Amino acid sequence: MALNYVWIAFFIIAFIIALIKLIVFGDVEIFKKLSDGIFDSAKSSVMDVALPLAGTMVFFLGLMNIAEKAGAVRFLARFLNPLMKRIFPGVPDGHPAMGQMVMNFSANMLGLDNAATPFGLKAMESLQEINPDKEKATNAQIMFLVLHTSGLTLIPLSIIAYRISAGSVSPASIFIPCVIGTLMTTLASVVVVSIWQRIRWDLVLVGWIVSALAGVGVLLFYINGLSAEQKEIFSKVAGNLVLFVIVVSFILGGIWKKVHVFDAFIEGAKGGFDVVLKIIPYLVGMLVAIRVFRDSGALEYVISALAWVIRALGFDTDFVPALPVAIMKPFSGSGARGMMLDIFKNPELGPDSFPGLAASIFQGSADTTFYIIALYFGSVGIKKVRYSIWAGMIADFLGVIAAIIIAYIFFK
Repeated sequence: MALNYVWIAFFIIAFIIALIKLIVFGDVEIFKKLSDGIFDSAKSSVMDVALPLAGTMVFFLGLMNIAEKAGAVRFLARFLNPLMKRIFPGVPDGHPAMGQMVMNFSANMLGLDNAATPFGLKAMESLQEINPDKEKATNAQIMFLVLHTSGLTLIPLSIIAYRISAGSVSPASIFIPCVIGTLMTTLASVVVVSIWQRIRWDLVLVGWIVSALAGVGVLLFYINGLSAEQKEIFSKVAGNLVLFVIVVSFILGGIWKKVHVFDAFIEGAKGGFDVVLKIIPYLVGMLVAIRVFRDSGALEYVISALAWVIRALGFDTDFVPALPVAIMKPFSGSGARGMMLDIFKNPELGPDSFPGLAASIFQGSADTTFYIIALYFGSVGIKKVRYSIWAGMIADFLGVIAAIIIAYIFFK
């Protein structure tokens, strides 16, 4: 129901603002702009999002089927069972969904969005198999979704690449701040959802999380000791190398287990188009609503209001020009990216200005909450999303606060 209300609100707010602009300010082009945006975003939802996703889905679902038949997914599930069964108490021990979720989280951490989505959709499908009410999200599905929307990334490759193309003199300077920011958002996600679900934090759960943070800390310490050029090389090589190692490992594992590898690939790949067809209506509906909300100027008013409140409270406002990125990110990844690039291109700001650095951290500290909810729940027919939107938005808000603090610590 929450997603339904949000979707309706986007259109109603956009209509009211557009009507005011027409009557009060005489903006005769506003409704044409909204209408053009509807057609453009409906087309791009299919052509630029769904269809490119289809090829990726076909390949990685085929690869996942090889991994399942070779036992790799079950191995991951058993290895991480002490942690996963505490975060996902409703999922049976050793269930394939555990390993699939780990693959999704791993791909996200490496900045491999194209690989993460098929793994995540497969995990959601497996979680749906043990869902007693097929239209209502379970606690496990909500925990998985909110953790996914936290956008945990250890290698912010795309942001560094955008900074390089924008002429930054220090494109990798946001590496550590971005990682810390996304870690804070992920921790916020775990805490927020665990409170909602009344998950018990025992020594095992705390130990796993502390160990993971320590491992990340060691990696960050190593990366921080590299030169700027070495950091860029590391960013470009590490994630893609690991992805290819995973692909080859699954194939070799299938051969070792005497799996008919190509047949298993084809069997799994056939489901790729079915998944894409299921999610197209959800993608079109949500992305069109977000585009209308943005084109109406509602986002600009929200940003202006926040800036006024921040100034009234006496806080430093140097980060305010970067706020559009933080506000747009939960709704549209491409929209947030466009706003970040606008800051980079602004001759008065640029990628190495404080707003440019803050925008980079905002972009790397969370993921597109509404898009992911529409995509993942839509793929399995979930209509009652329960508290997933509010939990995701609270975690996003805490992540934005953390990102602002991190930006000031590193760059002020």
